Amino acid sequence: MAATVTPSIDEDIWQDVWDEERTWREENQVEEKPPDPLTLVIFGATGDLAHRKLIPAFFSLACDGLMPEKFAIVGFGRSRREDSAFRDGLRKAVESTSDFSPRQWDKFAENLTYVQGQYDEVDSFKHLGEILDKIDQEKGTENHRLFYLATPPDVYADVAGNLGAAGLNKAEQETGWVRLIVEKPFGRDLETALDLDRCLHAVFDESQVYRIDHYLGKETVQNIFVLRFINGIFEPLWNRNYVEAVQITAAEAIGVEGRGGYYEEAGALRDMVQSHLLQLLTLTAMEPPSTFTAGKVRDEKVKVLDSIRFPENDITKYVIRGQYDRGMVDGRLVPGYHDEKDVAPGSRSETYVAMKLEVDNWRWAGVPFYLRTGKRMPKRVSEIAIEFRRAPHLLLSRNSTQRPRRNVLILRIQPDDGLALRLDVKVPGPGMRVRPVDMSFLYKEAFTGESPEAYQRLLLDAMRGDSTLFARTDEVEAAWSLLTPLLRAWGAGETTAPHVYPAGTWGPEAADGLLARDGHRWRQP
Repeated sequence: MAATVTPSIDEDIWQDVWDEERTWREENQVEEKPPDPLTLVIFGATGDLAHRKLIPAFFSLACDGLMPEKFAIVGFGRSRREDSAFRDGLRKAVESTSDFSPRQWDKFAENLTYVQGQYDEVDSFKHLGEILDKIDQEKGTENHRLFYLATPPDVYADVAGNLGAAGLNKAEQETGWVRLIVEKPFGRDLETALDLDRCLHAVFDESQVYRIDHYLGKETVQNIFVLRFINGIFEPLWNRNYVEAVQITAAEAIGVEGRGGYYEEAGALRDMVQSHLLQLLTLTAMEPPSTFTAGKVRDEKVKVLDSIRFPENDITKYVIRGQYDRGMVDGRLVPGYHDEKDVAPGSRSETYVAMKLEVDNWRWAGVPFYLRTGKRMPKRVSEIAIEFRRAPHLLLSRNSTQRPRRNVLILRIQPDDGLALRLDVKVPGPGMRVRPVDMSFLYKEAFTGESPEAYQRLLLDAMRGDSTLFARTDEVEAAWSLLTPLLRAWGAGETTAPHVYPAGTWGPEAADGLLARDGHRWRQP
């Protein structure tokens, strides 16, 4: 007679977990549906953004069955070229993608058209309107139009104004719609951002404007919502009673990569802090929205931005800016910022920024938020680290002077999307020794297939009319209101020149002192 095996408690627990996992998979087999038929117009279609990001994203969506059955992509640019040459150039841009196949490309390319015109001439836009009307009739795109500003920012106002002058800012049919995607930067400071919004709003309603920040399309960024508001274990701890500090890092190993002219105008504060890092801060600090809708989510983000303060009126005391010098990255000597093309001699443009901010509200009062971003750092990594308060005292040894370590929750945005929770555990063997370990999760290990690129998600949302992951005008205004006084102080020469740091390091030593005076130190990812 066969012996009966009684399941252990552990086996019972894991069986429950497996049953829940199977049930979840069965209940969440939701098939993504493509958007409605539409025509996409890319202004600046011969430029770098269209070739590196936009067309590869649209092609990947098409390969995944997420483009409408009826669609057209119209490239608008100043240079003259035939449709065939335009398509050949775009094919080269997508041939390196993992899902490329000649058959799929040929089918996709049938929907590509090129229009030559000038951004400051209304007649070019009237001609564009005639082509769009013809496409509506021939392809059945139903007067649904999505315009994408992939041009230099100095022509945004011209394009928007001429879209209005040509009558392309409004749908002619009741069932039609018109939307406008605007690439960052959204202005250079508060004044220019407000000027840009006035130009846009003279032609488009705010509900039509989609200000894109590709960081918000990354899976781990979106997962902040789920981590905080769906899992019951974190939200009760997500406040000043349990969190001691928050660190947000966006580091790049590359330099300005031929964009010296752009960085001379922008610098790291405009390029990274105003958009990417402040967006990550708002998602980390926001209150739970009553519903997960665009309006409610963005309302809560604006409340956070309105609450952000520098610790004291002397804002430059809490900001460190730096510039990379020559150094070693990945075992090779790389040039310093002043050696880069189109960089002015003696330039004071920053390639590194670190700052301390506070969120002056009930949840976060007194908790420091440390932000840093830089180029030519040891590696490419973006992450949010939530440092929890230490246990009140060390129980394991009466004679020990060692303080308990902080538990840290790490949300890794790139390159290895996932999260880790750092805990102390006992080391096997005699005695009571402890050491930190990470309980980690990686997207690439937990889910089959690659995560979609950020632009794929955001473009799909824009086609569907979901503006949740796009910046609203009051978000942009609040971010610039915080940073514009700092830009003015730098411009007036009220601070010293940027601190120099060797390429391949984590930034200037002065940035370490920014945290050291609070008893903290930067995490080394």
